[in-house]
Amino acid sequence: MANKPVVDKDLIRDLAALMDETGLTEIELGDGASRLRVARGGTVMAAPAPMAAAPAMAAAATSEPAGADLSSHPGAVNSPMVGTVYVAPEPGSAAFVKVGDTVSAGQTLLIIEAMKTMNPIPATINGKVSQILIGDGTPVEFGETLIVIE
Repeated sequence: MANKPVVDKDLIRDLAALMDETGLTEIELGDGASRLRVARGGTVMAAPAPMAAAPAMAAAATSEPAGADLSSHPGAVNSPMVGTVYVAPEPGSAAFVKVGDTVSAGQTLLIIEAMKTMNPIPATINGKVSQILIGDGTPVEFGETLIVIE
């Protein structure tokens, strides 16, 4: 019984109230070895499945071998933060870029929402978009490869 984690129910209630006040759907806190994550809604749990499938499909459509690590590719655009990806400036509008588009360094490729702030993610180099490894509305981690430019 000594290994059972201590759960601070008051802290969880406070975080849930904060989520209600701010409109957040997820909060994660860490202190040393302990971590607490509070998430709302069933879509958060379903999100990893499409996210895992998207890179496999994109890799199959290109000459890259499946499972290849693209983060060190010279044209890889990696996520600078944890957040949710949006491929268009607003719902229902056209995507910023699609596979085959020619982009210029500094051109907005997508947006990552982090803490209700929309952060434009620019192209790092001039070139042609060869792979888009994420889908609209998917959560991303820091350092995750989002797009590859050739």
